[in-house]
Amino acid sequence: MAESSAGRATRDGAVQSVDRAAAILELLARTGELGVSEIARELGVHRSTAFRLLATLEAHDLVEQEERRGTYVLGVGLLRLAGRVTRRMDLATDARAVCDDVTAEVDETSNVAILDDGAAVNITQTTSSQHVGVARQYVGQRTPLHATSTGKVLLAHAGDDVVERVLAGPLEVCTDRTIADPAALREELATIRRRGWAAAVAEWEQDTNALAVPVHGTGGRVVAALSVTAPSFRLTPEGFEETAAVLTRHAAGLSARLGA
Repeated sequence: MAESSAGRATRDGAVQSVDRAAAILELLARTGELGVSEIARELGVHRSTAFRLLATLEAHDLVEQEERRGTYVLGVGLLRLAGRVTRRMDLATDARAVCDDVTAEVDETSNVAILDDGAAVNITQTTSSQHVGVARQYVGQRTPLHATSTGKVLLAHAGDDVVERVLAGPLEVCTDRTIADPAALREELATIRRRGWAAAVAEWEQDTNALAVPVHGTGGRVVAALSVTAPSFRLTPEGFEETAAVLTRHAAGLSARLGA
């Protein structure tokens, strides 16, 4: 169905407003403080338009007005947003150090992944020195929640809305070992929560096994998953308990760094 001219105008106007709001934040970041008239002049808009934009930003604590001078400055809401970015950067830095320690101990490739919009996203990796190992670079890669060890850990500790959305499917069949039945996956998630670790036995990649444990942040919330990945002949189910204990120990150290 063709989009109406009114719909296009509304969409274009909304985009223009976002662009102007971002420009205001950049102006205030550069200058420190500005009045409504100065902002309007910089943007090339009417004073009333600038005032409406500022009022919207102020409602979200992104700017605030200096009562004595009547000028606007950046608001505390930006500190909250910046804090989240900083925490993610801190997680990536700390996670790399922990991955280095894990790989030094078990000599297998280790990863840390976070939950992001329905997928597990790997934020760091340390590669094994083994002649036969995992050659793939996982950093930045989005992997399925139901077919990977990190994904299953993150899904097991996610909110009910995330779990139900994944269970509603479809569940991609990556190998002949992938859990593609919602009821079986629900039971697997319950086992992971009870046992404290997740395994993926050739469920995402043939001849490759992985094991993961949760990483906790402030308040005990699961913020990431720490894993090892290796060829299936080296990381066998018989050794899962021992490897899980190693991962759990290192994950506890990372959790402590994150304030858990």
